[in-house]
Amino acid sequence: MTTPKQLLRGNGLDRPHERAFKVVAITGASSGIGAATATYLAGKGARLVLGARREDRLNAVVDQITVQGGSAVGAVIDVTRREDLKRLTDTAVDRFGRLDVLVSNAGTMAVSPFDELRQDDWDAMVATHITGLLNGIGAALPVFRRQGSGQFVNVASPRPTS
Repeated sequence: MTTPKQLLRGNGLDRPHERAFKVVAITGASSGIGAATATYLAGKGARLVLGARREDRLNAVVDQITVQGGSAVGAVIDVTRREDLKRLTDTAVDRFGRLDVLVSNAGTMAVSPFDELRQDDWDAMVATHITGLLNGIGAALPVFRRQGSGQFVNVASPRPTS
C-alpha cells in the first residue's frame, strides 16, 4: 500500500519548508488513505479541511488531530454534489484564508463478481471517482486562480478500505 509520504512526493508537500502551514482539503478523509494522509500532514504542520460522508468517523479523525495539537476542521460532504465541494473549498478560505492543495481521495468500489452486472453500483463508482473528482476541480480551480497557485492531488486505490 502507498504511504501518505509516497503519495505526496513531488508536489512540494514532501519538503518540510513547503509543507508547514499549507492549507489542504482532503475528500474521503474519514478512513483509510484519506485519514492517514490527514494525520500525516497534521503532524507536519498543515492546516486541514477534511471532508467525508460519514460524520461520526470524520469527527473522530478531526478530534484525533486536534487533540494531538494539529489544526483540522471537518465538513460532511458527498463529492457527487457540486455544492458540497464548493462548501469544502469555501470552508478552507473562510477558516484559513486560502486553499493550497485539494486531495481528491473519496472512493467507492462495488465488491461483487463482475458478471453480476450490478450497474447501479457501477454508476455510483463513476459518480464518486469521476464526477466527484471533476466537482473538486470545479470548486478549487477558481480559488487557485485567484491566489495564483494551488495543487491537485488525485488518489486511486486498487482495493477498498474501511
